[in-house]
Amino acid sequence: MMSPVKIWFLASRPKTLPAAIAPVIIGTAMAYDQHQFHLVSALVCLFCAILIQITANLANDYFDGKRGTDTPSRLGPQRVTQAGLVSHRQMKSAIALTIGLTLIGGLYLVIRGGWPILIIGLLSILFSLLYTAGPFPLAYLGLGDVFVFIFFGLVAVSGTFYVQTLSLNPIVVMMGILPGLLSVAILTVNNLRDIDEDRLHNKKTLAVRFGRTFAQIEYGFTLLVAAIVPFIYGRAHPEHQFMMGLCALQGVLISRFLIKTVFTYKDPRQLNPMLGRTGALLFLYSVTFSISLM
Repeated sequence: MMSPVKIWFLASRPKTLPAAIAPVIIGTAMAYDQHQFHLVSALVCLFCAILIQITANLANDYFDGKRGTDTPSRLGPQRVTQAGLVSHRQMKSAIALTIGLTLIGGLYLVIRGGWPILIIGLLSILFSLLYTAGPFPLAYLGLGDVFVFIFFGLVAVSGTFYVQTLSLNPIVVMMGILPGLLSVAILTVNNLRDIDEDRLHNKKTLAVRFGRTFAQIEYGFTLLVAAIVPFIYGRAHPEHQFMMGLCALQGVLISRFLIKTVFTYKDPRQLNPMLGRTGALLFLYSVTFSISLM
C-alpha cells in the first residue's frame, strides 16, 4: 500500500516543478546583476511559485478525474484522484491549503511590491484553477499553451525581478520567453502523449486540434527559439556575450537529442521520460544563465 507521503508527492507532479523554479532563478539572477538582489523576496517568490504550480497540478488531478478524462488506461503517470488514492473531498482540502499558503506568502510580496504584485498573484492563482476548472477550462479549449507561456514565463520572471528591484525593463520581460517556451514544451510532450485519449474526451488541446505533426513541430520550435534567447541577451549586454553564447550552444546541443526523440517515438509511453528531461533542460538553462551573470 502506498504511503500518504508518496501519494501526495505523486499528486504534486515533481517533474513539472522546474517550470515554477526556473523563472524565479532567472529573475533573481537578473536582479543580482543589477546589484538589487533581495534574499527574502527571492525565497518567498520561490515558495509561492512552487505552491501555484502544485495548486494547478492538484486541480488538474481533481477536475480531470471528476470529468472522466483521466481513466485507468491513461498512458501518463498515475493520477491519485482517478486511482481512488485520494477522495474528492481530500483533494479539495489540499487545493484550499496550497492556495491559503500561497496567499500568506504573497502578502509579504504585496507589502513590498504593491498592487502590481497583488494583481499578478491573484491572476496566477485564478488561472491555475481555470486551467481545468469551470465551464470553459483553458486546457480543454487549446488555450493551455498561452496560459503557461504567459504565467510561467513572462509574468514569473518579471514579477520576481520587480519585487526585488521595484523596477522593470524590456530585457527582463524578454528573458521570460526562455522559461515560458520550455514550460510550453513540457506541456506539449504531455499533450502529444495523451492525444488519442484527449480526443476521445473532447479535450481540445493544440495537439488534438492540429494533429501529432503540429505538436512535434511546436516542441522543436519552443526548444530552438528558447536556445536563441540567451544569445540575444548577450548581444544586449556585451560583458556577458561569451558566456551567453555558451549557454545558447549548450541548449542547442541538448535540444537536438530531445527533439529527435519526440519526432521518432513509436509508443506514446516513450514520451513519459521526456517530461522530466525537458524539465531538466529548463532547470539547467536557469542555472547556467544565472552562473553566466554572476
